[in-house]
Amino acid sequence: MAVILWKSLHRITNGRLLQQRTLSFYNHTHGFEEEEIKKKLQQFAGGSINLSKEHDGIGILTLNNPKYMNAFTGTMMIELQERVAELESWKDGKGLIVCGAENTFCSGSDLNAVRALSSPQDGMNMCMFMQNTLTRLMRLPLITVALVQGKALGGGAELTTACDFRLMTPESEIRFVHKQMGLVPGWGGAARLVQILGSSSALKLLSGAVKVQPESALRMGLAEAMLPSSDEADSLEETCKWLQPYTEGPAEVIQAVKKAVAAGRELQLEAALRMEKKIFGTLWGGPANLQALSQRTKHK
Repeated sequence: MAVILWKSLHRITNGRLLQQRTLSFYNHTHGFEEEEIKKKLQQFAGGSINLSKEHDGIGILTLNNPKYMNAFTGTMMIELQERVAELESWKDGKGLIVCGAENTFCSGSDLNAVRALSSPQDGMNMCMFMQNTLTRLMRLPLITVALVQGKALGGGAELTTACDFRLMTPESEIRFVHKQMGLVPGWGGAARLVQILGSSSALKLLSGAVKVQPESALRMGLAEAMLPSSDEADSLEETCKWLQPYTEGPAEVIQAVKKAVAAGRELQLEAALRMEKKIFGTLWGGPANLQALSQRTKHK
């Protein structure tokens, strides 16, 4: 009986949570015309966003445009949205590693697209499109890690802030270069950076266009670890090992933990408590809970 009730509650609550996670910040009431900007972005082809989903529940999302330091072309922006949508419905997923091809992370936006989309309206639509996508990435019910190899510049630096954790290889760097382009972050990077570091440190990085290398990132709390190797394959393997303790256990439990933390981060206290209660209800009396009880799991 408990299992039947759990399955019913799990189905209803999961539907509500998924709807909230995929809800976009912007729509036509904000002057955002998604289909219009996607048509324009399609004109700037090149590169790809590759996704592999491993059997252990860890996904690897790779920015693949190494000729231009993995800068986002228009079609890559659209593909990122598609890959995030795919990850939102990955029932067996537990973790995600975001990285760049050929040992560099991402140098931001493809300048060809930036120059061509120079009107204020096009710029705002691209801004809203990428804010929506990176917010959905941040809200994924997966524990996410940005593997920063080489340079993460501009929009690439913003992308790292949409992940739960950041790991850096030796001699890598994160740099918000927007000021040097006469801009501020437009993909949500400034708001997320304030959440990660606090306003004073965020202001220093943005206003100074500071080059943040691994040692500095560790001291200020922007990165969790500096990996021992800069080799592409080795650093990916090391990231998988670093992530492993946080993704042990059933997928539904790992996803529930991430949802509860995301609610606490984004919602007012009362709303966060109500959301935590709903998430708790999806697990109580469920398979993982009942198995733990039957095994009389002890904490050491």
